[in-house]
Amino acid sequence: MILKRREKPSFWVRAREFIAPRKGMLRGVDYLSKRMRRLPDSPHRIALGFACGAMASFTPFFGFHFFVAAGIAWLVRGNVIASLFGTAVGNPFTFPVISTSSLYLGRWIMGRGEDGSTFDVVMDSFADAFKSIWGTMKSWFGYGPSMWDGLVQFFDDVFLPYLIGGAIPGLVAGILFYAILLPVVSAYQSRRRIKLAEIREKREADTLAAQAAFDEVAGD
Repeated sequence: MILKRREKPSFWVRAREFIAPRKGMLRGVDYLSKRMRRLPDSPHRIALGFACGAMASFTPFFGFHFFVAAGIAWLVRGNVIASLFGTAVGNPFTFPVISTSSLYLGRWIMGRGEDGSTFDVVMDSFADAFKSIWGTMKSWFGYGPSMWDGLVQFFDDVFLPYLIGGAIPGLVAGILFYAILLPVVSAYQSRRRIKLAEIREKREADTLAAQAAFDEVAGD
């Protein structure tokens, strides 16, 4: 292929580009914003859908935020596609703050204290939970002992406090994004309608002018 790279970039180069693109994160954010504003739906449903995605980012369902966001958007009649865009609120740069604050708040609400509310603890706990799930599934077929006790402890110590603690900041983030995006999307769609109307009027005027010129030539 003519446009194919001569040298395939290494894994580490591609990983760096994913985390910190050379062209900047703002370009990706701008592209995402334009794609969302052009969705064929009302400003209310688009803003509400994005808000649902932002709320889903504060839940401990890592790996399933898309499904959680789509489910919430469907329930409240928000735009499902916009909800998928909204999950971008949870990203490698924000997850340390989201997870730490959610777990800390959840532990405080449940009277558990603030111990174990760091990002490292959250990541290690989820990694151990996935290992417990895999070990328990293998035990069903006779491979090793069940690790169900570890899952129960994880649910009580981390998952439940995270779920409870993330509900409040998630709701606040959803309301803020809805309040910000509703007028932005509404203004964008209004400008787009005006621009399309102007283009349509210009085409009609050009068509009429061309027809008049043709009639004039034909009359001669």
